[in-house]
Amino acid sequence: MSIVKLSDRLTRFLLVLAAIWAFVLTFFIIADIVGRSVFNSPVYGVPEIVMNSIVMIVFLQAGYAIRSGSMLRADFLAQRFPPAFGRVALALGYLLGAAFFAMILVGGWEAAIRSWVAGEYEGEGALRVPAWPTRFTILIGSALACFNYLLMAYLDIFRPEALRSAAGPVASDPDTSDPDNESP
Repeated sequence: MSIVKLSDRLTRFLLVLAAIWAFVLTFFIIADIVGRSVFNSPVYGVPEIVMNSIVMIVFLQAGYAIRSGSMLRADFLAQRFPPAFGRVALALGYLLGAAFFAMILVGGWEAAIRSWVAGEYEGEGALRVPAWPTRFTILIGSALACFNYLLMAYLDIFRPEALRSAAGPVASDPDTSDPDNESP
């Protein structure tokens, strides 16, 4: 299995995991709303769970957004230049994205370890939510995002045809667009 396919499968898995968690999170929110309005008793801890979950969902989906080409970028600038220069400009943008996520990774590592060792919690009262899963999810998502930006830069410079073919199955249905899938 190539590194591109491995990255694509991992990003899809994390996307599905984030989507499932977002779906489950809606039930927490609905239960809290019904509890507040009907029974005058909220579900304790929902604000803390939602606060941490939103951050986790964003970082779990970052790798997929990068590989599918959905992350914000200025394609109109790259299209105004000759193809070779445009690819270099896009690769430079990918390298800047990798640097951004690398800074998050480096800057958050110590805080994540400290949070885990100290048993840091969010919230007060009836339900306290551990903070370390969110901090480590940020690190994992940032590492994958950094790797995917570096992969995109490499493919854009050295194998632009692979970038177009590899990015296609990520954004679409894997059963219909995967060239290795031999369906009749």
